[in-house]
Amino acid sequence: AMAVIGLCSVLDYAAQALGLSSHQSFQPPQPKLVLLFSGKRKSGKDYITEILINRLGANVVDVIRLSGPLKRGYAEEHGLDYRELLTASAYKEKYRQKMIVWGEERRNSDPDYFPRMATANASKPIWLVSDCRRPTDLSYFQQRYNCLALRVVCPDPVRQARGWTFTSGVDDVASECALDGAAFDQVLRNDGTDGASDALGVQLDRVEAKVRQAMAA
Repeated sequence: AMAVIGLCSVLDYAAQALGLSSHQSFQPPQPKLVLLFSGKRKSGKDYITEILINRLGANVVDVIRLSGPLKRGYAEEHGLDYRELLTASAYKEKYRQKMIVWGEERRNSDPDYFPRMATANASKPIWLVSDCRRPTDLSYFQQRYNCLALRVVCPDPVRQARGWTFTSGVDDVASECALDGAAFDQVLRNDGTDGASDALGVQLDRVEAKVRQAMAA
């Protein structure tokens, strides 16, 4: 107990030397900007995230995947391979519907659980949240941080060419549809053709400009 008290005293002293209260000194880092991505399966959210990381630099970007703590928790509770659940594999698809139900139950009891867990170790000035799926995902960040909400859209034939097939219980439930009518700051059209790729680059120029403006503020 004495050791704990002593450590607290040292931390309080250090905080005072910096002109901060001990409470202020332990506030988590505040990102300059949070990019909130939403889109259907195989619309290209991860693809666009990777482009932005390359443009901005991995040293300033934290990628936040809300599905990360969901998959980890589900894997631990059911004795599954967590790393395999992170891949775009048949293994993940085998458990997708059950994970959706499990995640809904956890989210209903604590709506902030997955965003809170996913950002626990984030410390860089720009956060890219790659998989917002529900209004509560958006509101968690929008109520706390400076945000830019982005919707990735893609025609179904292009999604099908990327391996998407409609699956009942997956593509017609809240995890895919809850944000269909939500308001976004910008829509990114990721059609996948050569000409559309040039157009996507122009759209991402706008996003990058807003990020750099936020970083300079």
